[in-house]
Amino acid sequence: MMNRLNILAVVLAGGEGSRLYPLTEHRSKPSVPFGGRYRIVDFVLSNLINSKIFTIYLLVQYKSQSLIEHVRRSWVLAPIFPEQFITVVPPQMREDPEWTQGTADAVYQNLRLIEKHAPDLIAVFSADHLYRMDVRQMVDFHLRSGADVTVAALPVPIAQASAFGIIDADADGVIHNFREKPVNPVPMANDPARAFASMGNYIFNADVLSKALKEGKRLGEKDFGKDMLPRLIKTKRVFAYDFGENEVPGIRDYEEPGYWRDVGTIDAFFQAHQDLLGVEPKFDMFNPKWRIGSSNYQGPSPRFFRAEIENSMISSGGLIKGARIRNSIVRSEVLLEEDVELDECIVMDYSVLRKGVRLRRVIVDRYNVIEAGDCIGYDIEADRRRFYVTDSGIVVISRGEGSDSRAGGGMFRYL
Repeated sequence: MMNRLNILAVVLAGGEGSRLYPLTEHRSKPSVPFGGRYRIVDFVLSNLINSKIFTIYLLVQYKSQSLIEHVRRSWVLAPIFPEQFITVVPPQMREDPEWTQGTADAVYQNLRLIEKHAPDLIAVFSADHLYRMDVRQMVDFHLRSGADVTVAALPVPIAQASAFGIIDADADGVIHNFREKPVNPVPMANDPARAFASMGNYIFNADVLSKALKEGKRLGEKDFGKDMLPRLIKTKRVFAYDFGENEVPGIRDYEEPGYWRDVGTIDAFFQAHQDLLGVEPKFDMFNPKWRIGSSNYQGPSPRFFRAEIENSMISSGGLIKGARIRNSIVRSEVLLEEDVELDECIVMDYSVLRKGVRLRRVIVDRYNVIEAGDCIGYDIEADRRRFYVTDSGIVVISRGEGSDSRAGGGMFRYL
């Protein structure tokens, strides 16, 4: 049934990501690098493409240049089919001289662009989360239910529920109440330890969304969760789709069922990287049946002159002259000199760690040079005077100055 429908995806990728600072000092949250070769936005784009949804508008706003460049290099669909595209759309400012003021306002500002395609359904998805999802199954649920709006949802621990939109739905999925980030979230009826949370992913009948956005503009509404959904629940058929029922091919038995993470804080971002590691990771990135796409990196394989590596990922183009690496992720074209030690670290692209560097529970953003003998992550109070440090003791070294060369000019970046 889905194959006969005209489905347009609108991806909200304008998130400022203030809680992920300093990784968002120079880029938006969806553009933050993740894992060995990805960016956060790659997950939602991959889910849509794998689900055979090829008409995608990516709405950007804050510090969007790196995201625009990433999509330009990495996400070009077949140009001979004009109905297949991933197009980055900055704020249009057609009616107001201001940037978008919320999720609903972002879509409203692009309503003319959306209506030009005359879609049957509009998938409004967030670009901020890590997960695999077959969107076709959510669309099928939407159609079977006769819904006007469907909200993807999953149970979350009650202690974390205040960070989400919380849903009160019956056994058939009909939503009776929706509260955005409540101080005292209501637990699920059959599980007092958890609450039913919105994932920020919606399927709308196109006519319903168009009318709701225009009415919302008149009422001064800005946000889907805070404003529009509570209003639509009173007059439309609004359903919750249980993400736990979504079945993606290739998922292994040892992976966490229904893996989904909002990596909105440094601690969550760090822990999600640890979820990629191990013989049986919670989220296994190797899944040929549901690939996560990203940059078409053209650099060579990494080179190792001497190394001790335990439970880690080393990406392409790296040069490991002599290092001990444990429970860490090292991205592309990183140079590790002799006697470097990494313990539970994330080292991003084009960084250089000189001889004798010691890092423990440290995130090194791109383009950094850590000078010989520096020890970071061993004296938290000393680290706080130099870097950003979370309450749990994770040290973040902000992005360095970009350069086309590293290691004294001896190696040059591939793009």
